[in-house]
Amino acid sequence: MKELLSEIRKCTICAEHLPLGPRPVIEASAKSKIIVVGQAPGTKVHESGIPWDDQSGKKLREWLNVDNHTFCNVDNFGIVPMGFCYPGKGETGDLPPRKECAATWHDLVFKSFKEVKLILVIGTYAQEYFFPKNENNLTDKVRNYHKFLPKYWPLPHPSPVNRFWRSRNPWFESKVVPQLQKRIKEIL
Repeated sequence: MKELLSEIRKCTICAEHLPLGPRPVIEASAKSKIIVVGQAPGTKVHESGIPWDDQSGKKLREWLNVDNHTFCNVDNFGIVPMGFCYPGKGETGDLPPRKECAATWHDLVFKSFKEVKLILVIGTYAQEYFFPKNENNLTDKVRNYHKFLPKYWPLPHPSPVNRFWRSRNPWFESKVVPQLQKRIKEIL
């Protein structure tokens, strides 16, 4: 796994499309128990190189009920985004993750895990990748998360931009998050 991560961190496959240049952000170990699959790093994470080192990460750790030390322990949480580099700014937020990352690296990374108990599938891009034939939208997937267990748990993106989704769907934080926290605690 260490050699694979080193190779990924040197990747420049889509450099010509990245406004800030390549800086792949991925953290994992063969022993990672929970895999977090989000979209792609934002500008703050691109600068720091630390996954989920922003407001989205703060909200995600709150949902999971884990502190930063627990979250950053790669034997607990592996971080494997759909796109490893910041893709650039779009009209209403960041651009979608570059497709080259998942196509090139995901199979190799996921085959290297030995102890995965749960994969958190965060946001539309990750859910379309992991559940390509599922006709339900993100809200339905999140509401019916139990249908994807025990392997996967679909979640909305914890970005502050997504606060409107959370305000329209209060059941998520009152009903789903406590169940998620219970499962995370059992695994850890």
